[in-house]
Amino acid sequence: MKESSIESTTSSELPRDVRSPFIRRAGTILAISYPVLALSTGFRSVYQLFLKEGVTSYTGPALSAVAALCYLTAAIGFAYRRRWAWWLSVSVLGFETLMTLVVGTLSVINPDLIGSTVWRLFGIDYGFFPLLQPLLGLAWLFHPETLQSYGIRPSPTPTNS
Repeated sequence: MKESSIESTTSSELPRDVRSPFIRRAGTILAISYPVLALSTGFRSVYQLFLKEGVTSYTGPALSAVAALCYLTAAIGFAYRRRWAWWLSVSVLGFETLMTLVVGTLSVINPDLIGSTVWRLFGIDYGFFPLLQPLLGLAWLFHPETLQSYGIRPSPTPTNS
């Protein structure tokens, strides 16, 4: 009897996944692509910081390391359907978007200041993916079905007419 009450309590605490198959797949793609981008960006920054000879400025590699941490943190938020994870992802993706725009603009104005980083020229080395991906992630996070699955917005209740 205790097991059934524990199971019902646990299942009522977790938000029900009400997302359509399209929205569910979009979340899966984001949850997979963010760790891949984190790995590629992380390896790039480690190589530039510790193995590449003749690096004149460490600003770019350091910014790439920050980007890799952002990508990894956002992936955690995509993987867990909890309210805190939603807030974490929204915060990180907002920061990531801002940094892509700021660093991208600075790299156009003063390329020597920024150097080689994932956010240089708005992510041109990565096919502009660093600029588009956080925007897609934010759109996905604010989709009504996603908000319901994270427990941010309650499910609509049917009305009896």
